[in-house]
Amino acid sequence: MSSQKTYPKKTWLYRNGLSVVFITIFLITLMAQALTGWREHNSELADHGAAALTLRGYLTSGHFISATFENFESEFLQMMLYVLLTVKLRQLGSAESKKLDEKEEVDREPTPSKHAPWAVRQGGWILKVYSHSLSIAFGVLFLSSWALHFYGSWQENNISRALLGKPRMAMSDYLAEANFWFETFQNWQSEFLSVAAIVILTIFLREKGSPESKPVDAPNLETGK
Repeated sequence: MSSQKTYPKKTWLYRNGLSVVFITIFLITLMAQALTGWREHNSELADHGAAALTLRGYLTSGHFISATFENFESEFLQMMLYVLLTVKLRQLGSAESKKLDEKEEVDREPTPSKHAPWAVRQGGWILKVYSHSLSIAFGVLFLSSWALHFYGSWQENNISRALLGKPRMAMSDYLAEANFWFETFQNWQSEFLSVAAIVILTIFLREKGSPESKPVDAPNLETGK
């Protein structure tokens, strides 16, 4: 029977430091992207004799929306596939793989208990959905980001066409344009490469103290942490 752990001697920041640091870095870099993208886009508009955008106007422009969600999309796709593929697939010696021939804690059937999540205590279809909620969440985030990337890219493409005196392009026509899929695939392939890199490099390399690494003295062919 599981028990609820408490950490009375640890501060809130200590207990949540990893998420706080990454969210802070994310917000700083997002603001930096917005400011530099705003200046770059206004420079492009000036080259064509068009009026500059305000920062508020830029944040709702196709240029910003496309660039932002193009990256979000690939990250969420990466995480969704990583979560799903690591259920069944293995990599001998990798810290990112489950063991080759042993059942692990994540494979056991959920057992209702006092401190179990609400969905576990409810059971039925709610538990079934909750059992796959991580991949579902990443899937929803991926599809939402893909749709916003497409919308922003379409808007930006039509602005570029207008500056060149060309007619607007319908959404259905733009979906078949190489430009949109070039933006898409150039991000997807980098995410798949980064996952392959951590899966393979953790076979041979170590980082003492990191949960993403095997113990420093673990054999190379030892799978899992």
